[in-house]
Amino acid sequence: MSGRDRQRFAADELAVVLSHYDLGVIESITEFERGSRRSPKVGIVCEPGKFLLKKRALERSRLKRIQFAHDVQKHLTAKSFSLPQIVPTRDTHETILSLAGDMYELFQFIPGHDYNSTIEQTANAGRTLGFFHNALFDFTVPQDVGRGTYHDVIGVRTSLNAIPTSIASHESAAGKDAEILGLINTIFEQYDNAADKADALGVTGFVPSVIHADWHPGNMLFKRDEVAGVIDYDSCRVAQRVIDIANGMLQFSIIGGGHPNDWPDHADEQRLEAFVKGYLSETTLSDDERRTLPHLMVEAMIAESVLPVANTGSFGNISGFGFIRMISRKAKWTIEHADQIIAIATG
Repeated sequence: MSGRDRQRFAADELAVVLSHYDLGVIESITEFERGSRRSPKVGIVCEPGKFLLKKRALERSRLKRIQFAHDVQKHLTAKSFSLPQIVPTRDTHETILSLAGDMYELFQFIPGHDYNSTIEQTANAGRTLGFFHNALFDFTVPQDVGRGTYHDVIGVRTSLNAIPTSIASHESAAGKDAEILGLINTIFEQYDNAADKADALGVTGFVPSVIHADWHPGNMLFKRDEVAGVIDYDSCRVAQRVIDIANGMLQFSIIGGGHPNDWPDHADEQRLEAFVKGYLSETTLSDDERRTLPHLMVEAMIAESVLPVANTGSFGNISGFGFIRMISRKAKWTIEHADQIIAIATG
């Protein structure tokens, strides 16, 4: 199997796995082709309703991360947070089924539709993040849970160094060696300066708590303008809440589509404001937390962009060279409008 092929369930494997759950008569099983290609998923329709089954390789470190994610989800459920319920096995009542070197998770399916960029949906996405943070305030965090984020990461800088080689074979980069090196140097400076400014404002000293660490439209389902459910807790970790807030501000305000040369430098300021106001309807931010937000937004957009480009030479189906050039433009706009973004976050 190549790195880009999607893993799938075998028919006999599904029969064995599903025998561990009380699902009654199975009406249909459909492959669910979203998320990681290495984690096959199927949608199941049966007597009790609709469910989603996920498979992962059984590794000690991953098992700990998944158990932590499940504990977070159970805590959120007790606080009436909207998320897919984890279905325990019939025999052991565990939420992780381990069989023959693999792990399986079964979730109730949440009906809903994708984000459609309305101001109301955006505000509710921010409000839901505030609810998420508040609900986990009293969660007991294990000592060995992950704590790394996109802030001041060596891996981002390593990936930046690898990009000239990774994109060299793409026709869009042909004959542009000097421009590419100059662009990489610019992004290095943007990332380092943003990290330095966030550090100077004391970001690492803010009280850490459980964060989602992947708060973006693709991890939310909506029922009209309300958030019907938040999915994907695999990235949950302990860090400062501004890591989540800044990433959410970025993800829910970014304007894109089509060729990256056509993406504007600016963010959608209405959606940016709606997201922040939604969050602030649930809680408050200190002055220093607000001041870190534009700098963390820059770090988030660079970190998310350079890692896949370094690995594959592209960002999804988009040329890596064009994509990081666009990201550098957006980072520049964010830096130049930092005071305006802080003012929006003041409420």
